[in-house]
Amino acid sequence: MSIPARIRKTIDRWKLYAQVSNLGVIARRYFVMNAFDGVLTMLGVIIGAHISGLEPGLEPIVIIAAGMSCSMAMGISGFSGAYMTEKAERNRELKLLEKSMLKKMDNTIHQEASDFASVFIAIVDGVSPAIAAMCVISPYIAANLGLVSLSMAFYSSIAATLAILFVLGLYLAKVSEENILRYGIKMLIIGGFTALMCALITILIGSTV
Repeated sequence: MSIPARIRKTIDRWKLYAQVSNLGVIARRYFVMNAFDGVLTMLGVIIGAHISGLEPGLEPIVIIAAGMSCSMAMGISGFSGAYMTEKAERNRELKLLEKSMLKKMDNTIHQEASDFASVFIAIVDGVSPAIAAMCVISPYIAANLGLVSLSMAFYSSIAATLAILFVLGLYLAKVSEENILRYGIKMLIIGGFTALMCALITILIGSTV
């Protein structure tokens, strides 16, 4: 069998696994939730660094290092947590199916689909917050290269955060067939509230030091 034929066969197999395991709905849910987490986490890091008064002497690499560390931590946590949780839930479903079918489900399409779904969802859960977080701190990478000022990187990161939140809102509106603008604005409000709370906490802590 040629390589292209093997690739097509593998893709067709994965599509079958996705249908059997109801993968699309679950992966979509994990992607949105964890991208949301990644964006808001990095928003907190950036707001904290800016409001605390560190920014005038702050090197962009500090934000980049913090962002990459957070991204890696969220990625590892998301992957391992999602895999273990999803694997446990799907093993439970398989056992219930075995009881109803009165036979073992080893080496069946159901077991293969279950294993595939557990790994795929774990990857989505681990990658989505990391990608979202890196998008938010990308202006600081540009600042580290001397392409923009530190102040411009800060405002660009805030803009990137709001843009990502708005896009996630549009996507959720499309999924739920609700008003697109309303969902987008709701996500922006959440982002604004998060920024406000992070700023207030930073100011309060700073006033006690």
